[in-house]
Amino acid sequence: MGKAVRIVIVSLIFLVSQINCQEAILHISNGNTERDYCIVYNQSWTPLPQTLDTALQHPLVNMTSSTLCNSSGVSPDVVKGKALVVMSGECNSTQKALVAQDLGATTLLIANNKTLITPSANESDYEKVHIPLALMRYRDFLDAQQLFAEDMQAQLYAPPYSKLDPSIAVMLLIAIVTVTLGGLWSGACERDRLSSGAESGGLGENKSDNGELFLYSPLKVVFFVGLMCGMLVLMYFFYNILVYIIIAIFCLASASALYSCADAIMEKCGCGTVRFSIRNWNFSVRSLILAAVCISISVVWGVYRNEDRWIWILQDILGFAFCLNFMKTISLSNFKICVILLSLLLVYDVFFVFITPFFTKNGVSIMVQVALGPDASAEPTQGNLVEIPAEPQTPTEKLPVVMRVPRFSALAQNLCGMQFSILGYGDIIVPGLLVAYCSRFDVWINSSKKIYFVSCCIAYLLGLIITFAVMLLSGMGQPALLYLVPFTLITSAVLAKCRGELRQFWAGTTYEREELITP
Repeated sequence: MGKAVRIVIVSLIFLVSQINCQEAILHISNGNTERDYCIVYNQSWTPLPQTLDTALQHPLVNMTSSTLCNSSGVSPDVVKGKALVVMSGECNSTQKALVAQDLGATTLLIANNKTLITPSANESDYEKVHIPLALMRYRDFLDAQQLFAEDMQAQLYAPPYSKLDPSIAVMLLIAIVTVTLGGLWSGACERDRLSSGAESGGLGENKSDNGELFLYSPLKVVFFVGLMCGMLVLMYFFYNILVYIIIAIFCLASASALYSCADAIMEKCGCGTVRFSIRNWNFSVRSLILAAVCISISVVWGVYRNEDRWIWILQDILGFAFCLNFMKTISLSNFKICVILLSLLLVYDVFFVFITPFFTKNGVSIMVQVALGPDASAEPTQGNLVEIPAEPQTPTEKLPVVMRVPRFSALAQNLCGMQFSILGYGDIIVPGLLVAYCSRFDVWINSSKKIYFVSCCIAYLLGLIITFAVMLLSGMGQPALLYLVPFTLITSAVLAKCRGELRQFWAGTTYEREELITP
C-alpha cells in the first residue's frame, strides 16, 4: 500500500512538473548537416509534436520576398505540401496562415527582424487555421540559407519543459560540496592552530597571523548586517555605476580565493616547490604558476562575463573558490554570534524579497532586481505570452553573486535565450559559517565522528531541498535563508542540548579573552 502511494505521488509530481511553453524548435537538415533554431508559437492554436522523431518533415521554401497577405503571384504547385518562410508585416498572422493553408502549404514560418511575440487571435480564427504557425528570427533564416543553400528540410517540435530540471540536483551538489569542504577546511585550520599552540606552549597563532578574521562582538555583527542593507539599497538606486565596481572587486577577490584554494590543495598533496631570489625578493615557482593561472581565469571571466553559453562554468568555479575562502577566513567565535548573525540575515533576506515589492515601482523585489539586473522585471513567466528579441541585444551587466547552472531540460528555451537555475553566494556562505563553527567545535571537544559538523551539513541539505521544493510548488523564487537558517540553527542547538554541551556550544572559544591578554 505504501509503495503504491509513493508511486502515485511521484507520478503526480511528474505530471504537474511538465509545462508546455511557447518556445519551440525548428530543426533544419539536408541529409548531411543539421541545425536547430528558436521559434515561437501558440500552443493553444497550433500544437506541435513533443519529439523530433514524431515531427513531420517538409521541404522548406524561401518566400521571404513576400508577406503572403494574399495569394496573388504564388503558384500552388510551388508551395503545396511544403513549409513556407514569409516575412512579417502588412497583415496579421491569421491572414498569412489562411492564405498559406489555401495554397496547400503544410507549415507557415513568419520571419521577423524585430521581436518574436507569441502569435494570438480570437477563438474563431483559431478554428479556421489547421496548419502549424510559428515565428522565427530573420537572421536565423539567413544563417540557415548560408549553411544549407536551398536544400532545406524542416521539422517543428516543442519538447516539454520540466520544473524538475536536473540543474536543481547539480545546484544542490555544488552547494553541499562547497559547504562541506569549507567546514572541513575551517576545522583543519583550527586543528593546526591548536597543534602549533601546543608545540610552542602558547595559545597558538594569532588570528592575524594565519589570515583569519573572527567575529566575536554582537555590535560588529549588527554593524555588518546594517552595512549589507545599505549596500543593497545603494546597488538598487545606482546599479549602473556600482555594478562595475562589484565586478572588479569580484575579479580580484575570486582570483585570490582560487589561488588560496589551489595552493592549499598543492600543499596537501605534498607538491614541492622551487624557490629563487631576485634582488633579495624570494619567489616560488609553484606560487607564480598558480597566480598566473588564477589571474588568467579571473581575467577571462571578466572579459567574457556576458557569454551565457559557457562562461557560467568559470563563474561557478570562481564562486566556489570565493565561498570556500570566505568560510575559511571569516570565523564566528561562538554559537551566540551565529544565532545573531543568521537571524538578522534571515530578516534581511525575507524583508528584501517579500516586503520590498510593495514599495518598488515595477513590483519586483530589491533583492531580485539587484541579483538579476535591470531585466529582472522583463523575464517572461511560464504560460504567458513571451517576447524574444529577433536581433542581438546589448547585454545588461549582472552582479557575480550567484551560482548558475543551465536548465538542461529547457531545450527550446535555451535556443531562444539561456535559462539558468541560480543560487546566491549568501545562501551558501551564511549557513556555511555555522557549519564551519560546528566543524571547529568538533575539534575543540575532540569529536572523532564530527557529530556537530555532519549534523549541520545534513540540516543544510534538507533545508535546501525544502527551499527548492517550495520554489517549484509556488512557481516563484524563495529567500533560501528562510528555510536554511531555522534548519541549521535548530538542529545544532537541539544536538548540543541532547549531548549536554549547550552551554559550552553557546560560549564557544575564548578568542576575545586571548586577544586581551596577548601582549
